[in-house]
Amino acid sequence: MPDSPGTPRPAAALWAQLPPAAGSAVMATGILSVGLHLTGYDVLSVVLLVLAAALWVLLAADFVLRLVRERSRWEHEADTPPALTAVAATCVLGTRFSLAGWQWLAEALLVIAVVVWPVLLFLVVRHWKPKMPGAVFLVCVATQGIAVLGATLSAQLRVDWLGYAAMVVFWSGIVLYAVAFARFDLRQVFDGAGDHWIAGGALAISALAAAKLVVAGRAGDLWNSDATGVLRDMCGVLLVLDVAWYLVLAVAEVIEPRFRYDVRRWATVFPMGMTAVAMLSVAAAVGTPWLEGPGQVLLWIAVAVWLTVLVGAVRSTGSAGSREPR
Repeated sequence: MPDSPGTPRPAAALWAQLPPAAGSAVMATGILSVGLHLTGYDVLSVVLLVLAAALWVLLAADFVLRLVRERSRWEHEADTPPALTAVAATCVLGTRFSLAGWQWLAEALLVIAVVVWPVLLFLVVRHWKPKMPGAVFLVCVATQGIAVLGATLSAQLRVDWLGYAAMVVFWSGIVLYAVAFARFDLRQVFDGAGDHWIAGGALAISALAAAKLVVAGRAGDLWNSDATGVLRDMCGVLLVLDVAWYLVLAVAEVIEPRFRYDVRRWATVFPMGMTAVAMLSVAAAVGTPWLEGPGQVLLWIAVAVWLTVLVGAVRSTGSAGSREPR
């Protein structure tokens, strides 16, 4: 029986119901594209880049339409930490485009991220509460995403001020991690629906930012030996803390399995992929090639989890479509 004129079609209904957390799917897919590029799997990397870019365009259109047509809903969703996936996803995508040589597009995405970031950050922090889920760490992830993209472009374009700005943003992200940790409900390690993994992912992207700053400093002769030494030390410290979180969270998943699909599971894939990319990038930046092997292993584990979550998302979409009234 055909849909009546007043009945929304399944695709339109699903689009209308997209939560802010859907941005973590772009983050997860984009960072795996970066990792596959770093390890030489360029064809697969480009496929994931196209998927991430297409989803980013869809979510960006949804973001603008809600801002224009559903202002109250936009304001309500912008108050929540998952709104910051808009910034983080934009930066991850920009970083991948920079690696592909599309610097003009990476610059445009950096501008978008920098414009949106302070607005969403203010709205989110203003509505913080005690005992928050792992999405609280997105304040750090979004901030470090800007540092990563800024440092990447600084190295690629030899623009010194971008490197200096990225350094300031990097240390701001470290402070925001500490503030977010004070608000994080540690029970989420066993009870979280997927976004609790961002507790580790925020440290991973911080390590990546430090590695990118080391490279930017080398390319533009930005830092003295002391500053470079501090950044190299931060690469190691942040990566160790990230791996510690990774192990704790993985063990918690075994003790308390959570097999049901939830959109927040994309926020599990992103930290796993980011940990792999951070290892590979730190290995190149500070000259520790022994990290490359573990980084590649973790990358393929993240790819496997990405595929698992994708299957869950497709099944969930199919179930939602079958329940639409006819």
